[in-house]
Amino acid sequence: MMDGLPKRKHPRLKKYDYSSVGSYFITFCSKDKKQILSRVVGRAVLCPPHIALTPLGKVVADCIEHAHTIYPTVTIDKYVIMPNHVHILMTIHAVAGNGGQRTGRPTPQNIVHAIKNATARKFFKGLWQDSFYDHIIRDQLDYDTIWRYIDDNPAKWHTDTFYLSEGEKHP
Repeated sequence: MMDGLPKRKHPRLKKYDYSSVGSYFITFCSKDKKQILSRVVGRAVLCPPHIALTPLGKVVADCIEHAHTIYPTVTIDKYVIMPNHVHILMTIHAVAGNGGQRTGRPTPQNIVHAIKNATARKFFKGLWQDSFYDHIIRDQLDYDTIWRYIDDNPAKWHTDTFYLSEGEKHP
């Protein structure tokens, strides 16, 4: 520890090729976890909790939905834009006709960087926290679990680790 601060753990898996074909679960947060991306609305059986995007959230959604135009070997399989963070389940596919070479295959870092930059250009710099969380999907059960987690996230918003009530600050 230096100056009493803990050493920050590197967020990426060492020696893992993040351009590898496979699926990844990505989470990134707004700066200071400000609730600027969406609101969770609805609480009743007839109107279950769902997301209402802010103008900024709509731009984030547009960037996510058009990622395949910049990165044709990537599909965004599922995503949710929560009030102060974004979850994305994405798959990197093999590049057709290159004999398995890695050239041209993006990484989750490329995708997150593109989304953050595009939205910051349209709104303001300092919109996003540095870095992001990633999870390499290991098998179909893992994929299905993440899929359900994204589906269920709006209903569980008030118990979410990223949740802050109005005016509350993160420790």
